[in-house]
Amino acid sequence: MKKSYVYYPLFLGVFFALGIWLGSILNENAIGNDYVFSNSSAKKRKLNRLIDLIDQRYVDKINTDSIVDATVKEIMQNLDPHSVYISSDQAEDLENSLRGDFVGIGVRFFVSQDSISVLRSIENGPSDKAGIKGGDKILYADGKPLFGLNAVSTNALKGEEGTEVVLGILRPGNEEVVNIPVTRGNVAIISIDAAYLLTPKLGYIKINRFSETTEAEFKKAIKSLKRAGATQIALDLRDNPGGILSAAIEIADEFLEDDTLILFQKDRNNKRKDSYATDRGSYENSDVFILINENSASASEVVAGALQDNDTGTIIGRRSFGKGLVQQEIKLGDGSAVRLTIARYYTPTGRSIQRPYDNGNEDYFKEYIDRYNNGELQSEDNIEVNDSLKRVTPGGKIVYGGGGIIPDVFVPSPDGYILQTLEYFGRTGFADLFVNKFLQEEGSAMRLMSQSDFIGSYEVSEKIMKEFIQYAELDKTSMKLPGYRREIALIIKSSMAEQLFNTELKVKLLNKEDVMIKKLVALSKAK
Repeated sequence: MKKSYVYYPLFLGVFFALGIWLGSILNENAIGNDYVFSNSSAKKRKLNRLIDLIDQRYVDKINTDSIVDATVKEIMQNLDPHSVYISSDQAEDLENSLRGDFVGIGVRFFVSQDSISVLRSIENGPSDKAGIKGGDKILYADGKPLFGLNAVSTNALKGEEGTEVVLGILRPGNEEVVNIPVTRGNVAIISIDAAYLLTPKLGYIKINRFSETTEAEFKKAIKSLKRAGATQIALDLRDNPGGILSAAIEIADEFLEDDTLILFQKDRNNKRKDSYATDRGSYENSDVFILINENSASASEVVAGALQDNDTGTIIGRRSFGKGLVQQEIKLGDGSAVRLTIARYYTPTGRSIQRPYDNGNEDYFKEYIDRYNNGELQSEDNIEVNDSLKRVTPGGKIVYGGGGIIPDVFVPSPDGYILQTLEYFGRTGFADLFVNKFLQEEGSAMRLMSQSDFIGSYEVSEKIMKEFIQYAELDKTSMKLPGYRREIALIIKSSMAEQLFNTELKVKLLNKEDVMIKKLVALSKAK
């Protein structure tokens, strides 16, 4: 076995960590929202003059806009790992993901084989109402082709709210394109993937990000779970990269008594801003569990840290990512923006959970590999702590700063690199492209199945599992069935569940075999 494959799941984890900055925006909770642009110094004028010279006199025609973009990116990379430049092309999508809605046709898709393939329609969105499902291919919009060289351009799908676009859809098992009219509308980007009872008393809520709509979604979920009999609540924040800080404060507020400190921020001048719980909490003085792992970051850590430092609930899992920096988004006037770190935040006991970044961004994001190598994913005894960063909660619990939230109850990752890889595949939707291709080629009958029949009777065939091993290049590790049949079948079936039905069904299927969920249930029953 080649040594490089031992690190396969780890490099995937690092890649995921790179996306954490997506959820770092501070929104209205920034310290010092006002800012001014100072008069240009000699060095700033020199940069402007150089760009003008290139634009006016360089021998070849150069797009100086691209030079400016490259320069801004380089400047931001010399700051901290979470200060980033956002091009005008990226800005709208990122803003939508944090705002929680957008105007469109409401599909998740990817471009494969020069055509647009639908992963799934967003629940209750325009395409969902029109009957478009996972496995469909969008070949035309109002008669204009979207395949071949045009596949990467989705501008024809965009438009004003209330306008209609006729989509030319190729369905699995069909040879002819079907025209389906879709009325563009406001599409909600849901931040809660699942909310259901794990036991008659334990309600479970999985939050995938913290956006402007998270609090409203959470209140709706809590109300429904209480009505169903829940007296305990579990928040699953695993792999949640963060989001808007105000949303995290609002969620923490739900569980903390009035005037309880949630966090405080300090800017470059050591100016402090405190955030306290209000009287609007709907789940105070109740049993709460928070699930975290090494990819829980930013706003997720705000919630976990606030509850842990106030001796509220139980934190379960593995040490979180360790992001304690606060960003403010500043527009640059041409559609682009920067998210600039303007403060650090501290948990109520005064600890910063930001891990060091003195050795540069590359080492910062590779720290996941260090955690794997030192064994901390397998044993809490291997978590490195700094006694100088030790704090004590009002209830006498010892907590540490300097690199993430250490859980109250540790749950190790799967033992062995193949199982870790497969767990990662299941959590992150790695199988989605594979499953989508299968649904296009062989899944026409499956689209007619009811949800109950799918759950109860559908079994992933040996043939599909072997094809998945080749697709994931796990065959290069000499991995063979039947050793991991159960794990691989679950990954594939859960992805099918999401594309054929909904995300909550995917979460339910994965949770049935989840070690951390089993630990959670055991702890809740012991209460």
